[in-house]
Amino acid sequence: MARHKGRGSHGRLLAAALGVTVMAAAASMWTAQADPTGGRQPQARVSVPGAQPQDRTVTKVAADIAHASDRGPRGVNITIDDGPDPVWTPQILQLLKDSGVKATFCMVGTQAQAHPDLVKEVVAAGHRLCDHTISHDTAMDTKSEAYQSQQILDAERMITKASGGVRPQYYRAPGGAFTPYSRQLAASRGMRPLGWNVDSKDFERPGVDTMVATVKREISNGPTILFHDAGGDRSQTLAALREVLPWLKQQGYSFGFPVR
Repeated sequence: MARHKGRGSHGRLLAAALGVTVMAAAASMWTAQADPTGGRQPQARVSVPGAQPQDRTVTKVAADIAHASDRGPRGVNITIDDGPDPVWTPQILQLLKDSGVKATFCMVGTQAQAHPDLVKEVVAAGHRLCDHTISHDTAMDTKSEAYQSQQILDAERMITKASGGVRPQYYRAPGGAFTPYSRQLAASRGMRPLGWNVDSKDFERPGVDTMVATVKREISNGPTILFHDAGGDRSQTLAALREVLPWLKQQGYSFGFPVR
């Protein structure tokens, strides 16, 4: 913050006015983030410096890590991480469209910035956005609060700009590296911390049969399933989804979004 050295009575009045403004903004931020229990406070709002008119205030959400589906006990949440990717994201979008399934895309900020057309396609198809930080640092829970803030807030800005103004509704820490601070920060920005119940292990490319078997075996653990659309060859992910999605429908599951 720049220092202003006022001269005479006009300078002192300007400095005092600026001080009141800064103190009010700080109080607003503290009010929005101070929630040690992580409970839902829908009316808490936080001012956003430099925000566009439609994003001056953001509704706070719960800070505990979400796993449940908004479709209830027979709901399933498909989540897609690390993109968007120019090769694999369009193919996954087409597969989801053909299957009539909506998903949550957890995007890395730099990827969103590099491929804004894909971010807009995801939004236009009715899917939801999730902040997955800038650099996908799986050790960010060992880093400073300033570093965590930069990773989360800069990615939020990149994704929102790339989407044309649609903000991410969730925050997923890389590798699940959440901290109480990062959860509260994300929640104060209207992004529900998002976990997972079933890891398809597609990032390791263990084989399609193994991935499908993992989902079938572990879906009883909870509804949120983790896949990827970036980070390498995702052909196994596509093949696994072609088997998993119809199987889930046959088992009586419906597809929804994580609770907020």
